[in-house]
Amino acid sequence: MSRATPNRSVKPAKHAKPAKSPVNHGRSARFPMYRMLQIHELLREGKFPNCQALSGDFEVSYKTVQRDIDYMRDQLQLPIEYDSVRRGFLYTKEVKNLPSVALQEGEVVALLVALLVAQRAAEQYRGTPFEKSLRNAFTRLIEGLPSRSEISLKDLSEAVSFRPPGPPSTDLESFQTLSTALLDSQEIEFKYRKPGDGAGAARRVQPYHLGCIGGIWYLIGFDLARNAIRTFALARISTPKNLNRRFTRPKNFSLDDMLSDSFSAFETHSTQQVRILLDPLAAALTSERKWHPTQKMTFRKDGSAELSLKVGLAPDLEAWIMAWGPRAKVLSPTSLKNRIAAAMKKAAMQYK
Repeated sequence: MSRATPNRSVKPAKHAKPAKSPVNHGRSARFPMYRMLQIHELLREGKFPNCQALSGDFEVSYKTVQRDIDYMRDQLQLPIEYDSVRRGFLYTKEVKNLPSVALQEGEVVALLVALLVAQRAAEQYRGTPFEKSLRNAFTRLIEGLPSRSEISLKDLSEAVSFRPPGPPSTDLESFQTLSTALLDSQEIEFKYRKPGDGAGAARRVQPYHLGCIGGIWYLIGFDLARNAIRTFALARISTPKNLNRRFTRPKNFSLDDMLSDSFSAFETHSTQQVRILLDPLAAALTSERKWHPTQKMTFRKDGSAELSLKVGLAPDLEAWIMAWGPRAKVLSPTSLKNRIAAAMKKAAMQYK
């Protein structure tokens, strides 16, 4: 085993067999601190990473990875050596955590904001079966951070907040069963309860995708009995069972394509031009967010606005319109206008 000298970079042989490296992390891997954390984990696990493999995985140059390793060895005083037999780097003694690293401000903020959002997102599951698993995952994320940085997670937490909607009533065991079946392309069976249906009905599904849409988890898959793709709210799924029967997921399946005409999570097979008149307050608030790719707003002198969408008519769109109460009025199509009017009238009758 040959030792790398402090003042000279060690280059693995060009014909070296690439060591097993982390999965490609795209732009995140272009932050030096992120790369060093990944290199540290590989060294700690005895994976013998080398510059050739890491440069391809991180999508950076060979010399960039070389500089990272030189910095870790020379500036952070980490016990890194190159093993000419294994053709990769290793720690010559145990290293638990990286020492303090001077990060650029942008890197610190990017890293800490990502961790903060993850922490805040996990908070909505406090008191649920998800809490323990999410807390353990978050702990693993922060264990690799340097002990000091110019901006602390505590400071950032006081400046930035994340308030998600209430947690869905999905149990962790069901979620794990569904996600495992999805990743392994295995058919599943479960009982699904539609709103107002207490008993529920048996479904046999080929799972295609798990998605969190509007704060609610959905399973999208091929319903074998109905011979069609269906969307299931996880909160309404019970007693899921992996049937251990493999299937082939269609290569042309795309959730984006499937929901391209949808307002939220409901799949629709046709679109209509929807026009809604919003009063000044509703217009101002609606304009602050992109609710749908086809959204167009035409403001009037009094501050009100006409919202135009080319979208499928579904319950999620109706619920959004009704949430504005008297501040929104459907102008077209007539079928949607009549449904909203009837629903609003029925709601008003409850207060008489």
